[in-house]
Amino acid sequence: MLVKYSVNSIDIENISHSVTLVPRLEYSMNILDDIIGVLDEKQIQLKKSNQDLIHDFDDSDKLYVDALKLEHLVVFSLEILLSVKKNMGKISNIGSIPKVLPSTIPMIRTVSAQLFDLIPNCSQKLSEISVHLGSIVIDSAALTTARFDFSQSNYESSSKLDEVKLMVDSKLNKQYPNLDFLKLCNT
Repeated sequence: MLVKYSVNSIDIENISHSVTLVPRLEYSMNILDDIIGVLDEKQIQLKKSNQDLIHDFDDSDKLYVDALKLEHLVVFSLEILLSVKKNMGKISNIGSIPKVLPSTIPMIRTVSAQLFDLIPNCSQKLSEISVHLGSIVIDSAALTTARFDFSQSNYESSSKLDEVKLMVDSKLNKQYPNLDFLKLCNT
């Protein structure tokens, strides 16, 4: 027995768009994992080299101060990207994308800008991820008729960046207890 079923063109378009979201999301996650791996290795190297420097630390020596600032930047970037990855892991269906991803894009762009001079390849890949995630957000919003409050997304992003900065400051203060790490990194 045949059942007559008509599919209107809008439904076909929505189905084709939703099918393309998953590969783009997976691609973005794979690139993010690669960048996290690079930053993790860099953090390990910096921690080891800074442990050696710390014994003869001179806060008037720009080399020492820059080494600690570099470690702070790498740890901060790594923690932000781990937070982004965790948020992306919360995506369970197309309806969750407009709720989860908008606040992650400014965080990715912030890290990309900070890594521009230090690790240009990672910065470029993060820019690529932000473009992919932006297109995923727009497509998912079109499919789910979601609306965005960019003010709220910016607030969430800014709050998370501040939270991670405090966490990283605390972590590095514990790692280097004899230094006024906050003073060094904020000068």
